[in-house]
Amino acid sequence: MTVRTPTIAALGGGGFSMEPDNDALDRWLLSLTAVSNPRVLFIPTASGDSDTYVAKFFTAFTRHTCRPSVLPLFRRTGDELSRAVLGTDLVFVGGGNTANMLAIWREHRLVPILRDAWERGVVLSGISAGAICWFEQGSTDSFGPAPKPLNCLGFLPGSFCPHYDGEAQRRPTYQRMVVEGELQPGIAADDGCAVLYRGIEVAEVVASRPGPSAWLITTGSGGTLSEKPIEARVLT
Repeated sequence: MTVRTPTIAALGGGGFSMEPDNDALDRWLLSLTAVSNPRVLFIPTASGDSDTYVAKFFTAFTRHTCRPSVLPLFRRTGDELSRAVLGTDLVFVGGGNTANMLAIWREHRLVPILRDAWERGVVLSGISAGAICWFEQGSTDSFGPAPKPLNCLGFLPGSFCPHYDGEAQRRPTYQRMVVEGELQPGIAADDGCAVLYRGIEVAEVVASRPGPSAWLITTGSGGTLSEKPIEARVLT
C-alpha cells in the first residue's frame, strides 16, 4: 500500500443514510482515496450493526465503482480485524451511539488498528458518531436526548459537534459546553457538510448542496463565545 497523508473526513450529516437522493458526499469520499476502484469498509458498530443500515450502505455504494464491505463486531465474521482495516482504502463509520461504539472498539482492540490505518494513509471517515469519534472530545446524545460531552479517540485535536443545524438542541448546547469548559473549542458541522483533515489540520470544508457550513467555535476573553463560519465548497 502506498503511504499517503493521514486523512479524516468528518460529516456533520448527509451522505447515503440521510440524503439518499444526493450522492455528492459519497462520491467525494471515494475521490479522497485517489484509487480507481477503491475498497470501502463500513463499520456500523454505533447502530448495533443494524441490518437496515448495512443494506443502505451496500445499496448506495454498489452504484459506484468501488468494492464495498462491512466489518461487524456484534457477529464477528470474515477477516481478522487488522487485515480488514489495513487492507481497505476508505473506512466509513456509521452513526448511532458513540459511547457504546467506543467501548466496543476498545474491547475488540480496534482503536490501535484504526490509528495505524490512519497513519498509513487509509482514509478514515464517518457521520455523526462516526465523525465525533476521531476528535479528543465530542457533543453526543449517547446518554439521552440532551447532548453531553464525551471523551473520544484523540486522533484530531479539540471537539466536534455534528447536526449543528439539524437538531434543535445541538447548537446552543455545544456553545454552552464550550463556554463552560465542559468541551474544548472545536468545529461544528451542519447536516450536508463535511470537514476534511489532512494530518491534524483542516484542509477543506465541502457541502452536498448550497447552504450547509462548518463553524469554528472558540472562546475569547471573559469566556465570550466566538462562532465563525468556514465557507464550504459546494460539490457538484
